[in-house]
Amino acid sequence: MRRSSFLVRLIAIGILLHVYVGFRLIPDMPVSIPVRWLLGCWLVLSVVLIPLGMLARTIKRQPLGDRLAWIGLLAMGFFSSLLVLTFARDLALASMMTVDAIWPGMIALADWRTGTAAAVPLLAVLSTLIGLFNARRRARVVTIEVPIDDLPAELDGFTIVQISDIHVGPTIKRRYVDAIVDAVNRLKPDLIAVTGDVVDGSVPQLTQHTQPLSRLSARHGAFLVTGNHEYYAGADAWIDEFRRLGLNVLLNEHVVVEHDGARAVIAGVTDYSAGHHDPLHRSDPMAAIAGAPGDVLIKVLLAHQPRSAEAAAEAGFTLQLSGHTHGGQFFPWNFFVRFQQPFTAGLARLNGLWVYTSRGTGYWGPPKRLGAPSEITRVRLVPGEAE
Repeated sequence: MRRSSFLVRLIAIGILLHVYVGFRLIPDMPVSIPVRWLLGCWLVLSVVLIPLGMLARTIKRQPLGDRLAWIGLLAMGFFSSLLVLTFARDLALASMMTVDAIWPGMIALADWRTGTAAAVPLLAVLSTLIGLFNARRRARVVTIEVPIDDLPAELDGFTIVQISDIHVGPTIKRRYVDAIVDAVNRLKPDLIAVTGDVVDGSVPQLTQHTQPLSRLSARHGAFLVTGNHEYYAGADAWIDEFRRLGLNVLLNEHVVVEHDGARAVIAGVTDYSAGHHDPLHRSDPMAAIAGAPGDVLIKVLLAHQPRSAEAAAEAGFTLQLSGHTHGGQFFPWNFFVRFQQPFTAGLARLNGLWVYTSRGTGYWGPPKRLGAPSEITRVRLVPGEAE
């Protein structure tokens, strides 16, 4: 009942936003009345397609479900840009009207109205196409060096390759995952960290498409922690499946890695919100480090959400690797992530803890990335600068 009422509210908001865009753009467009009617019909169709795209994963019949997802999610990405650009146009026109009120005749307002009304949908199409290209190409490799004071010489250059937020589902399939795995393996890492939100669907739906993860290869193995989307899709079943694929799933626990005579603690916590789905999976960085050798300096925590950082710092971790934010995925949502998470993307410092937040290796929802490129992250430990 709660989910259905949320969906109804979401659809209602979507209708209002489409009405806003329609009333603000269509009357000012330099096109004939029949074309305006066609544009209005497209907005009505968009109201239907967007929620259909979000719900398409519940359609078992294939390839119908995936095709509807593609259409609906592309429509969502396009409308998102259309909405933002319409709002930006209104702000610009309001400024021009202010100037015109002070200095009448200085600005040709009528020309600006028609010109910008035509430009907004064209720019929305362009941004959607560029965003689609960025989302569908294989994530680039980003190298990050993390300076650690008193780093043991044996761990100088220790390399962790992080992948996060792949979101295997209606629009991300086996070939996409294969390309990611190939790129990770070419880096020959010491350890691989998979920081959650691997899937958007059930094990029966997606098992063939996550199979390439079994090929992940690193000197000390591949370690995985759950993200919030694993809980939406049946976390227990996915944990069993990830283990079947050969991934080391860390549920508020740790392992000690021996590397050329030095040791490092690699710990992992369940998703920050996991306790809402299963009380037994409540995220607990302190439990994850419990019993670890006290003489080991390097303590790395894999935690899907950056919000785990405060507890990780208190627990004495050296470095936290997270994802979840997608870096905002596409403009302007990157500005809103910071209202929910302490870090949006990149390397940051919290007290004595380094936190790296990945922009994600896939994408969620609309196949679109603008201003927040996907990444495969190569994290290298290096000695800190002497003071």
